[in-house]
Amino acid sequence: MKLTGIAALAVVPMLLFGGTASADTQTVTYKMRGSAVGQTVDFTVTQTVDAVAPATAAPGSAVTVVIDPAPNQVPSETGGYQVREIKNLSLRVPVPANSTYRSATLSGGSGLGGTQPTVALEGSTVVLKLAGPIKGGAAFELPTLTLNLTAGSSGTITAKLGGTSYGDPGLSFTAVVLALGFPVNAPSNGYPDPNPVLATTAIG
Repeated sequence: MKLTGIAALAVVPMLLFGGTASADTQTVTYKMRGSAVGQTVDFTVTQTVDAVAPATAAPGSAVTVVIDPAPNQVPSETGGYQVREIKNLSLRVPVPANSTYRSATLSGGSGLGGTQPTVALEGSTVVLKLAGPIKGGAAFELPTLTLNLTAGSSGTITAKLGGTSYGDPGLSFTAVVLALGFPVNAPSNGYPDPNPVLATTAIG
């Protein structure tokens, strides 16, 4: 995994379903932009992703997508600044086209700063939120996200990550860095570029 910039955090999922067809292993890169004390810094977050999903689903049938974030670590120092913590993290996963959202649940996870993460549907996007904080240098693992969907009448269910721009991010968090000994909040937003297809399910 490669982390570059004032602060970085990778949260990239794997999709899993029983009786599946495997997709290729891919490396996803988030383009991130952090802002603090009138300055803006661009950086990237990359991580390898293995994704699988059911090869086919009958129209109107239940489809379960399990998103299991890989273990990660908050950097303790980057760009000459000490990273004190990461907080207020949001990971966005769109409900795939040709499917209907039924519910979402969280399970597991570790090193999350003592707070319970939440998940909710916001418009057509499932949003996992974690208040944290997760200390700089600490190892952590976000909880497994289970999406319960219903297949549409036809077409393909395509699993992708959320985010199209800095203004429409798929990954957001606040990095608290120490500048001249003082903690400074650096809100950071990013999107996957390119945003690869992780897995597909043909309906029919």
